[in-house]
Amino acid sequence: MHIIIKNKYLIFNDYRVKCAIGKRGIKIKKKEGDLITPKGTYNLSKLLYRKDRVKNLKSRLKKIKINKNMGWCDDSRSKDYNKLIKIPFKHSYEKLYIKENIYDIILVLNYNMHPIKKNKGSAIFIHIAKKNFNSTKGCVAIKKKELRMMLQMVNARTKVKII
Repeated sequence: MHIIIKNKYLIFNDYRVKCAIGKRGIKIKKKEGDLITPKGTYNLSKLLYRKDRVKNLKSRLKKIKINKNMGWCDDSRSKDYNKLIKIPFKHSYEKLYIKENIYDIILVLNYNMHPIKKNKGSAIFIHIAKKNFNSTKGCVAIKKKELRMMLQMVNARTKVKII
């Protein structure tokens, strides 16, 4: 199965759903913090979720429960740049256990992972969209029910093509 992200739509199987993307659109991502959703084809790296908010999550991907001390390093000076980390943490990071529901389910794309290039961009996820589909910092975001449905169809071989 392929997932295609194009013109603020995410397409999988026969579904075409509205999505939010980075504030500066889909382009070749140049650096950390540029608000661009990176053009390219990616694998699904990890599935993270809030067990306290998401019940009966069905997926063929390995699931990791998000707890209060989890974050994602976005500081290119760290050896853990663009990796899941435990907090407290001495470098800059994005907290994953947050009040807002956007990180209740996170599909991690393998953007800038093999190898990790410093300052090339980090934390590129498919996650839950805000109600008004506000732009993201570079992630792709869709409605929670649509993300849950998609998770039942994807597997470790699924490709995500951002064009």
